[in-house]
Amino acid sequence: MVFLDFFYTLRQAGLKVTLQEWRMLLECLERGLHDSRLEGFYHIARACLVKSESDFDTFDLVFAKYFEGLEGAIEIPPELLEWLAEPKPFEALSEEMRAALEHLDIDELMRRFAETMAEQTERHDGGSRWVGTGGRSPFGHGGEHPTGIRVGGAGRGRMAMKVLEDREFADYRTDVALDVRNVKLALRRLRQLTRTDGPEELDVDGTIDRTCREAGEIELVFRPKRKNDVRLLLLMDVGGTMDPYYEPVSRLLTALHEERGLRDFKAYYFHNCVYERVFETGRLMRKESILTADLLRTYGERWKLLVVGDAAMHPSELESARGNIDPRRETETSGLAWLDRLQRHFDRSVWVNPDRPAEWAMSSTCRTISSLFPMYPLTVAGLEDAVKALVGARAATVRPVIAPGASALG
Repeated sequence: MVFLDFFYTLRQAGLKVTLQEWRMLLECLERGLHDSRLEGFYHIARACLVKSESDFDTFDLVFAKYFEGLEGAIEIPPELLEWLAEPKPFEALSEEMRAALEHLDIDELMRRFAETMAEQTERHDGGSRWVGTGGRSPFGHGGEHPTGIRVGGAGRGRMAMKVLEDREFADYRTDVALDVRNVKLALRRLRQLTRTDGPEELDVDGTIDRTCREAGEIELVFRPKRKNDVRLLLLMDVGGTMDPYYEPVSRLLTALHEERGLRDFKAYYFHNCVYERVFETGRLMRKESILTADLLRTYGERWKLLVVGDAAMHPSELESARGNIDPRRETETSGLAWLDRLQRHFDRSVWVNPDRPAEWAMSSTCRTISSLFPMYPLTVAGLEDAVKALVGARAATVRPVIAPGASALG
């Protein structure tokens, strides 16, 4: 009866759960696919009953009404966010202390977080257990832990395995004028002129040749006009560690929007890594999104792919199943698998990184991504090289360093 009420409550909440999907869930339970665990039941039920990721939040709220202690439906109490508002300064850990910190997998991390939230009754700073600031606990912000959840506060160490906050960021601007001219100059080679069917123009050389062969009888020869055949798909990392690069990325996006010569141009957003969806705006909780699989079907291999991002994240975000930093958008396919699919799908693809090349080697995820995509700095010279790799006869050589004092399109 509990499960039957759960079915009707989901329907009342607006989820279009069908009897066929419900029977599929019951069959999964009969086969023991939930491992006799509430967490297992949650994932099986969500996989069977929810058709769209936009309905995940509604499903989680309904589920939380029936089952207590669910890791996937965690709500942050306002008092906890208030305690975390003013962080305690963090004292750096020694190598011995850092090595002693426990590494948790995603399931254990979420389970302990739910338990800690249920027990915590006051603010905590420092320490290694409670949700707080400036400590060695895996929960909170302003501290250090190799497998933690950031709650409140800004991301600084690029170490969080999960982040519990709304993933909504500002769109990059498309009307920036300052220094856009330099970016346009860097993009001027983004052209491949070809003759296609359509309006014709007079072929002067062909007309002269034909007229000569006809003993002076003028024979006009026409040919299709040469047009730019480059179709460019732009994927942009937004929010978090990309916030300092808001202006240079906006200059790049503005220049591409004003590049009238492109045959076609489309831009999408992602956060940290590409997963099963990319988004039409920086407000990633909205519904303006497209499945990455559909993106690959829509944009053929002749499109050029330009990815902009710092490639810096927790290694699990890139390499692990359910690695998405937003626990509401987890899937079994890793971010690395999606990046590999993108790289294999497009004939030409490059990655433009706003961090200095000297910093790339310090990030394991950046090193991994640069082994998939040719990586270039977000500078005028770096963009010139990236464009050569996209439309040149062969990929250009990555510039190993930026001149001292150079910054991302600054």
